[in-house]
Amino acid sequence: MILRVVLQLAYFILLIPLALYALTIGYLIFLYVRRPPRPIPPPAVTDWPFVAVQVPLYNEPAVAERVIRAVAALDYPRTCLHIQILDDSTDDTPTLLAPLVAELRAAGFRIDHIRRASRDGYKAGALSNGLKLTEAEYIAIFDADFVPPPHFLRYTVPHLLADPGLGLVQARWSHLNAETNLITRVQALILDGHFAIEQATRAANGLLMTFNGTGGVWRRACIQDAGGWQSDTLAEDADLSLRAQFLGWRCAFLSHCTVPGELPPQIASLKSQQARWARGTTGVLLKLHRRLWQAPIPRRARIMAFFGLLGYPLQSLSLALLVLQPILILSGAYEGLKALPLALFGVIGMAIPILYVIGQGVLYPDWMRRTFALPALLLFGVGLAVANSRAVLATLQGRKGDWQPTPKFKIEGQAHQRQYVALPPPADPNLPYEVAFGLYALVGGVIAAYRAPSLMLYFAVYALGFFVTALWGGLDRWRSRIAQQELS
Repeated sequence: MILRVVLQLAYFILLIPLALYALTIGYLIFLYVRRPPRPIPPPAVTDWPFVAVQVPLYNEPAVAERVIRAVAALDYPRTCLHIQILDDSTDDTPTLLAPLVAELRAAGFRIDHIRRASRDGYKAGALSNGLKLTEAEYIAIFDADFVPPPHFLRYTVPHLLADPGLGLVQARWSHLNAETNLITRVQALILDGHFAIEQATRAANGLLMTFNGTGGVWRRACIQDAGGWQSDTLAEDADLSLRAQFLGWRCAFLSHCTVPGELPPQIASLKSQQARWARGTTGVLLKLHRRLWQAPIPRRARIMAFFGLLGYPLQSLSLALLVLQPILILSGAYEGLKALPLALFGVIGMAIPILYVIGQGVLYPDWMRRTFALPALLLFGVGLAVANSRAVLATLQGRKGDWQPTPKFKIEGQAHQRQYVALPPPADPNLPYEVAFGLYALVGGVIAAYRAPSLMLYFAVYALGFFVTALWGGLDRWRSRIAQQELS
């Protein structure tokens, strides 16, 4: 009897934070539906300020030239523009860029190709070093896999000029290669929901939003006032933007201004990216949680920011819940839960897929076709929980990890959809864990078939998610070998 009570208590300890997180998503949806954010046209400007555009690079030769040419094509007075290539590369990227830098200098651009002796501080260190080498009052940042449109600065900078309390303007991400494969379509669903609904709603309702690391413009005074770029987490973007808002600076989100970027087309690359984000977000949570609850901001803003940082750690709870379920069934503790309204938790959890559907409806006329990727999102979401949970656990143990860039392939539309195939995906240490969890879920499904048939679908989704994610990685490696043989 005592064992059953303990197991049931553990069940609710795991389930309730997941439900509360889903409730915060439901609250954002409510705010969005009640008052959808409207596009904010840029105020008129007669005297354009000096702007530095920082492009941090690390071993990204496939896309380095593309982003720099896009920055050079910005429709902004050349005399007011300072381009900084913050190149920490250890490969041949600097050599490849040398002719382009010379070309742009000859064309009258102020452009600096900045190299450091070491990668101290990773991206945060590069951004901080670049800030010391420019006198610009406003700082735009683009990662190597993004292609800013010519009008970007003319849309963003005027908002900072018109509002001295505004520290950051963030543009919405769009996608260069959303149709490459099922992996990229799933990512587009997630990111569209995040930007079109989450970020837009947070900014429009006085809630804290975070910088997404690229496609934004900072006020230099805000960066300095908040303590500058810091490298004690791998999410320097979220860290700085939260510290700035704790001090009273505000952030604006411009949903009508988009910056297209490249989505990882290989599952191993996506896992690597997600794991870095999981490490970084968890690190920010550990670093700032006390300051968050003490910050002079509304209570609802604190709560929403806290659960916003909990997204990745909560994936670990979902795995723990999976591990617990067969034990609940075998011990008989699950029988005692049947009298409770557990279906309510399932209804609350629907807020997350609803957010993704609304995001598609807001952005695209063919939104229904795009939502066909939702089942794949569910499966890959299950599979990615393993890599993300391992990253969260490592951060909780004090292992920050190295800042490694996501492999870039320069995929642009249908003409380049297949060029990534021949490139070998990065090593994936998560495969054995995914297979192990998949087998465990399979065993849980067999147990449920005899003792709790209503849970069979639950275990089936988890087993399929782990196996599909692991299998997709194997297919990526197989396709790469075949393509290399065809090219040789």
